[in-house]
Amino acid sequence: MLSAVMLAALALPAQQRKKDKRPNVIIILADDLGYSDLGCYGGEINTPNIDWLAANGLRFTNFYNTSRCCPTRASLLTGQYQHNAGIGEMTTDRQRPGYNGRITEHTVTIAEVLRQSGFRTAMAGKWHVSNTIEQPTAPEQMKWLNHQAVHPAFSPLDQYPVNRGFEKHFGTIWGVIDFFDPFSLVNGTKPVEQVPANYYHTDALNDTAVAYIKEFAKGQQPFLLYLAHNAPHWPLQALPEDIAKYKDIYTVGWDSIRQARYNRMVKLGLIRPEQAPLSPRIKNDLSWENNPDKAWDAHAMAVHAAMIDRMDQGIGRIIETLRVTGQLENTLIFFLSDNGASAENAMRYGPGFDRPGQTRTGETVVYPVNKEVMPGPQTTFTSIGERWSNVVNTPYRFWKAESYEGGINTPMVAFWPKGIKAPKGGTTSYVGHVMDFMATLTELAGAQYPTTYKGHAINPQQGQSLVPALRNQKARPRVLYNEHFNAKYIRQGDWKLVAPSNDSIWRLYNLHADAMELKDLSGQEPARTKAMQEQWLQWAKENHVLPKR
Repeated sequence: MLSAVMLAALALPAQQRKKDKRPNVIIILADDLGYSDLGCYGGEINTPNIDWLAANGLRFTNFYNTSRCCPTRASLLTGQYQHNAGIGEMTTDRQRPGYNGRITEHTVTIAEVLRQSGFRTAMAGKWHVSNTIEQPTAPEQMKWLNHQAVHPAFSPLDQYPVNRGFEKHFGTIWGVIDFFDPFSLVNGTKPVEQVPANYYHTDALNDTAVAYIKEFAKGQQPFLLYLAHNAPHWPLQALPEDIAKYKDIYTVGWDSIRQARYNRMVKLGLIRPEQAPLSPRIKNDLSWENNPDKAWDAHAMAVHAAMIDRMDQGIGRIIETLRVTGQLENTLIFFLSDNGASAENAMRYGPGFDRPGQTRTGETVVYPVNKEVMPGPQTTFTSIGERWSNVVNTPYRFWKAESYEGGINTPMVAFWPKGIKAPKGGTTSYVGHVMDFMATLTELAGAQYPTTYKGHAINPQQGQSLVPALRNQKARPRVLYNEHFNAKYIRQGDWKLVAPSNDSIWRLYNLHADAMELKDLSGQEPARTKAMQEQWLQWAKENHVLPKR
């Protein structure tokens, strides 16, 4: 009888079936966005749409990533620390546990779990959690990178998004791209061999997201949409009309922009001056007035801003589509960055691996190590560098790949009109982590996290649900850890023990009194320091962490 009733229900037209009341979920992940780049986090960049989500939602001030692109994505998708998910380093398989270079068969993705629970699932954007297939010789590799040769796969097909729970995927499999003609671009499992004239990748991802929403809104099922932007990761490439908006903004230099951001953050209530004085600027030996490359540096930062501006414009179209289709009130949107802004000098790398030497039509791509060519167009490959990275991560020290706050503390906005009970437009000091999305969404979806999947034992969840934060409830005590290329930390309450990547010296900070990590208390607190070191080592043993020493 029960089977007959279920079959009868399925036979009804879609519009007559009962609407599933569980929320839709959209996770928007920016790439190498600085902590204070957004207007709602103190930045001067024009981000009215993300700011609107924040003004009608909730901003987190203690939300952690894993300090780099692919490990963060692995942790976010699986609800586990990145080593347990398989990506303790990058996407090369090191043939040892924790360093498989891909999310392994002992994990499930959020998409796999929610899809089994009745959600529609789709992804647009950067995957970067599968083993990269490199070409055996440099000339052949460069033809592939330059779109002058075609290969059937960029990683093993069973590792593609559409084989890890997503019904649909349009985006890139590898990490670095040309924004005007992306390498490793796929639709499902099929390589996209040609892009239209006037293609710009950020627009294409946002427009794809809009199309997915329009399709899903016609049905009765809730949906999960994972929108993983490549912007504003280097190379610095943007549309001229967006760059023009910022052509004069950054001519005042590093210190002026950094101080202005800090002042706005204080005014917005994101930081308290007594616990977070503005930290000294890194590499402050060179003043802006004496900088021989002022024009280049100001323009580089203008392109970075333009890339974020363009991303925000498309997010505005997504919000409007949700409104028009009647989905906005019951859609939970998260916006965050995968790590702090990058201090890497992309110019010094030169062509190879994931960096083209020519455009499709044979124009040379310049890597201007002496800043002889301005950033922005397709024919240049550039980055903002250490000093601007320090600025856009205001008020924190350091950047991507480090376990200091500038590398791991991400701006995170949550928006859900129907479900968030915290004060609208407020902030929360609730300590969260990217691995918490799995626990959060399985709870809200009433989904079952499996112990086995497709014949494989599945690692237990390691995250905690963010639902208490959304409901304005008290935070639960927790301890967080990280390791990436020997940069590491343990955070226990307000205490944080951290070591940079270039040495193994642990430093102890009290984040309540010293959010900028300026006063090392390890000498004053030897017992606490030793106990936290031992606790980190125990975590490392249990989670396949093999830091380089």
